[in-house]
Amino acid sequence: MNHTPRIRPVVSCTLLAATLVAGAAACGKSEGHPLSAQPYDAADEISFNTPDGGKKVDPDKPLEVTVDSDDGRITDVSAVDAAGRHLAGELDADGHRWHSTAPLAAGTRYTVKVRMEDDDGAPGTRTMSFDTAAAQKFLKVTFGPHAGTYGVGQPLTAQLSAPVTDNASRATVERGLRVRSTPAVTGSWYWVDDKTLHYRPKEYWPAKATIEVSSNLTGIKVTNALYGAPAKALKITTGDRIEAVTDASEHSMTVLRNGEVINTIPVTTGKPGFDTRNGVKVVLGKEYYVRMRGESIGIAEGSSDSYDLDVYYATRVTWSGEYVHAAPWSTGSQGSANVSHGCTGMSTSEAEWFFNTVREGDIVSVVGSDGETMTPFDNGYGDWNLSWAKWQKGSALHNDTTAPRVDTVRAARLRPQV
Repeated sequence: MNHTPRIRPVVSCTLLAATLVAGAAACGKSEGHPLSAQPYDAADEISFNTPDGGKKVDPDKPLEVTVDSDDGRITDVSAVDAAGRHLAGELDADGHRWHSTAPLAAGTRYTVKVRMEDDDGAPGTRTMSFDTAAAQKFLKVTFGPHAGTYGVGQPLTAQLSAPVTDNASRATVERGLRVRSTPAVTGSWYWVDDKTLHYRPKEYWPAKATIEVSSNLTGIKVTNALYGAPAKALKITTGDRIEAVTDASEHSMTVLRNGEVINTIPVTTGKPGFDTRNGVKVVLGKEYYVRMRGESIGIAEGSSDSYDLDVYYATRVTWSGEYVHAAPWSTGSQGSANVSHGCTGMSTSEAEWFFNTVREGDIVSVVGSDGETMTPFDNGYGDWNLSWAKWQKGSALHNDTTAPRVDTVRAARLRPQV
């Protein structure tokens, strides 16, 4: 109940005081109304189930608050830890007992404020603090990518130090991972496997956005054995919205900046048997020079498809070795035929321009190829190839079943293909 004096009664009292001295007393405490009294110290009437002697509380046990007298009832309980997190709880119907409905955080201090009233309606309060015991095993979270500026297709990642398998524990993790974007976006986490989460918006990030991800899991019970550990927050920004769209059937790449075409480039993509993957990919990195050898992708040395080439201005889009790069040996086919082993090749001058224009996180899409669609997680960032409805099903907060596991193949990251 709010006992702050209102303007209207004060004005009334001022008017009364002008004609009757006794009226001024009406502005002070009313002896006959219990709610106008200052709350009394209810330490003798309110008790907690915490141990005596300043011993630390077991965070696995619920907190209980009770009114010891029959002529009083609890009206409000606020339990807040050192991080400002409120402990959820429930009050019994008769108002004699309140208990927490969520686990206490480990290794922190709680301040509990209890309000009650007696049978006459007189308010009483008690405030107490206690410390919870420290956790013995921790779940650590590492966010990615590194701080910096990225393209609008860059997903966020969260790597856990231990597997989390059941849906309830996964939901606890997701609730503790906070993503803030300016401008604001709608987004969601996806469980790639038991230790890896990706976060992306419903649509691409806005250009020139600021994105911050942090963890509020410190001390929070995640599984029966694991409590959240402090995590280093991450802040990234996005640059212009750069999109490169390659039509393999037209042998052409169109590059857009913030929706406007800034270049159209003749290209060659994968020939039959080595078709370039369709779908949305995200720039993973840039390498000025790469030696590309057919043996690295299983082509026998000396065969008709064997190659050993020095490649420049190579922009990587898959871990298995798909690049956008300079291919001076195929300029006669660029714009008219697909002759590569899966990469997107172009002239040296155009490859240099592309290399200098894009950054990590920019979008590189392929349409019109006979190749398979880029997979979501096992060969780079194919996250955008899942519809928003399917993406949400990978979240423990949107789905009651365990998200499917996808094995990563980072071991293949050094296999370039031309």
